[in-house]
Amino acid sequence: MDTADAKVKIERVEVKNTEEKQVIIGQGNFTIFACDDIFRTLLTAVPGIKCAVAMNEAAPRLTRVTGNDEGLKKLASENCLRIAASHTFFIILDNAFPINVLGALKSHPAVATLYVASANPLEVIVAETGLGRAVIGVVDGISVNRIETEEEKKERRELCERLGYLVE
Repeated sequence: MDTADAKVKIERVEVKNTEEKQVIIGQGNFTIFACDDIFRTLLTAVPGIKCAVAMNEAAPRLTRVTGNDEGLKKLASENCLRIAASHTFFIILDNAFPINVLGALKSHPAVATLYVASANPLEVIVAETGLGRAVIGVVDGISVNRIETEEEKKERRELCERLGYLVE
């Protein structure tokens, strides 16, 4: 492919997540294995987790999906297909937070990178060339405009403690 005159199209893909579930987006390899194995990794990380993993395969150009909740599988697969970048995976969680699974995902041999882990509104920035699509990055929530106050810090730390995370 001659890339001297190649154009790059940049697109913003809004993540559909009306119930504000926890979402993790990343990139991996060996998709025929990784989709199911990442799902098993999530199941062993958090007992009782509800989740779905969708992953885009370069050949035969499809989105694979597995999970233990039909609604989450539909949401994960539809979002992953709209991103349409090969080897990108889209995980959606219920009854767990990303902090509970990120360590296991980061050490998984098929996971190359993680772009985002959040329940905020998300926009995936995708580049498209003649070869295919790639995730450039993810916009995670709205822009910040101030520094946390002491009262807000106290409230944040109290919330962490209620969730079982001690902050010193």
